Amino acid sequence: MSTSWEIKHRLGDAINAHDLRRIRECYSPDAVLVTPLGVSEGHDQIEWCFERFFKGFPDLRYTPWLEVDCDDPAVTEWTITGTHTGPFLLHDGTEMEGTGRPIRLRASCEAHVENDKIVTHQHYWDQLELYSQLGFGLVRLPSPAG
Repeated sequence: MSTSWEIKHRLGDAINAHDLRRIRECYSPDAVLVTPLGVSEGHDQIEWCFERFFKGFPDLRYTPWLEVDCDDPAVTEWTITGTHTGPFLLHDGTEMEGTGRPIRLRASCEAHVENDKIVTHQHYWDQLELYSQLGFGLVRLPSPAG
């Protein structure tokens, strides 16, 4: 039987290789992936979620820099890097065409494993940080009358 960390490392390698088949193999058929962009349930939706990121950021890379010393859940802090050159699906269902902008996001995740497969996986990152790096301007409120 594999440890949670062996599965997480296989998943990280598959993500960095952009290998959707190997990503799918890390998850149970009824797994749930929760990210700031939404909830994906089952192999097809999870694969679609990763595929959207790979299309928007063809050089996407996950770099772990901290693994918490516990086996379940397996908790990792990592950095997401890439260049936005392809279409990226936004939270409202529209696609943002490539901007050529690089991203560097701090993130963390936790994965629960049963029977050598990830059953639940939560990813956390700051969407405002992502959107700011993609060039979305901040809303400016009018100055108060003085």
